[in-house]
Amino acid sequence: MAELSKYEQALAKYNCNIDDAQVKEAVKKIIAEKVPENDTMEVKKFLFGSIELTTLKTTDSEESVMAFTEKVNQFDEQYGDLPHVATICVYPCFAKTVAETLEIDGVEIACVSGSFPSSQALIEVKVAETALAIKEGATEIDIVMPVGKFLSGDYEGVCDDIQELKNVCGENAMKVILETGDLVTASNIKKASILSMYAGADYIKTSTGKEKISATPEAAYVMCLAIKEYYDETGIQIGFKPAGGINSVMDAMIYYTIVKEVLGEQWLTNKWFRLGTSRLANLLLSEIEGKEVKFF
Repeated sequence: MAELSKYEQALAKYNCNIDDAQVKEAVKKIIAEKVPENDTMEVKKFLFGSIELTTLKTTDSEESVMAFTEKVNQFDEQYGDLPHVATICVYPCFAKTVAETLEIDGVEIACVSGSFPSSQALIEVKVAETALAIKEGATEIDIVMPVGKFLSGDYEGVCDDIQELKNVCGENAMKVILETGDLVTASNIKKASILSMYAGADYIKTSTGKEKISATPEAAYVMCLAIKEYYDETGIQIGFKPAGGINSVMDAMIYYTIVKEVLGEQWLTNKWFRLGTSRLANLLLSEIEGKEVKFF
């Protein structure tokens, strides 16, 4: 029998044989039994402070991104008693614009990089784009796992890509987007989570928001299980970011509850738990203020 590769050896330490139906049932139980207790003002304020305010439009321009960033500056002036968002997330060509406009301490500048959203580019191109994003002011980088390589069983290719880009990021946090909607099964999501963390991810993230299926509670549950098992095995804490299709306050509370139930309080800070969304900002603000607010 052929010797297992180091990637297969890494996966062998974890239970990747997960039943999709059991995952569905576990999530259903968490939502029914645990979400109501988290429907509080305190949780809503925390969720607001975990938002990665994101603009990734074809129509983005220097002017629109500057105005987008100014909103974060103005928010701090108008709502000083509320937490500011965790991050502003943009394309690399706008990193400098955000860096020069942002006046609020503690707000990270994230850039999607590595040929987002497909990850289909030569590694040299991905490396150059990532290095330039950091040079221009990005403090965090979001890359997409090479999904095609993963689905064809090229785990070495997947990990090499991630490791190479983490080397470029250095001390800057790197989030690896799994594109869970394309991975289809819980078993694939678990394997992709483990390999991404093994290769150097500081966070794992569900989706780009550019595919038909984005974040789901089931994918989040499996990813959180993987993070927990990886932490128990290595002592390394990895962050979690659901993104794409977070359309309501209830969606956000479901993800919060899954993190709380699977990972525990240690992950309930805006360093370890992020929400990739923009539409949620006004929805949460409206609930906190008790009236409709369209600030962002």
